[in-house]
Amino acid sequence: MATPSTGPAATTSNYSLPSNIKTTTQYKQEQENAIINGKGDEMGQTAFLTLFTTQLKNQNPLDPMDNTAFVSQLAQFSQLEATTKMSGNMESLVKSLSTSQISGASALIGKTVGVTDGKAVYDGTAVNGFVSLPTDVDSLTLKVYNSSGQLVRTGQVGAQKKGEFAFSWDGKDDKGTLQTNGAYRVEATATRFGANSKPPITTMAYVRSINTDQVTGDMKLEFNDGSQLSVTEIKRIGNE
Repeated sequence: MATPSTGPAATTSNYSLPSNIKTTTQYKQEQENAIINGKGDEMGQTAFLTLFTTQLKNQNPLDPMDNTAFVSQLAQFSQLEATTKMSGNMESLVKSLSTSQISGASALIGKTVGVTDGKAVYDGTAVNGFVSLPTDVDSLTLKVYNSSGQLVRTGQVGAQKKGEFAFSWDGKDDKGTLQTNGAYRVEATATRFGANSKPPITTMAYVRSINTDQVTGDMKLEFNDGSQLSVTEIKRIGNE
């Protein structure tokens, strides 16, 4: 009796999923790309399981997925789940830190803060500050420059002891002419045994508002003249 022909046996190579069904490998790659691009969604895990079970239902019955492949698919899901959670946790952490920074910096509004490197803001009121002297000096000279680098005022204060020397600039030049509001720079030169040095200067400025750099995320303090400085440039905080 003739044996009925059954045709060629189905194999993995000639069996394919329906066109609207993706393999878990394809889906995993899409999710990883979405996470990298910041476009991942919260339904990723559910969708992954749905696709995984659909693939199992539509697999070739004559050549089902072996145990190694099955375990590999589950491992991919675990990796995806961990990556998704980590991405969410990092996003929450960044938001929390940003909120904390804004909250902390907002407490500086309406106060005077110490600005390093001699940067000064004249807004119609006297500019106060101090020079940090590491040793006694034979003489100390203070100079004020405008934003164009022109010398505005020079003051000789003589010998000073080690410590902080406080100063105040009334906004006038050497001729007694009141200067315009804006950014200035105070420079100190200390002389000891004939040798000159540049001791650090801190000036006090009134904080009007705060804002965040949209590119770097750096927190900025804005002063009365509209100039801005990073919070990291602040050395001390005054009472008002």
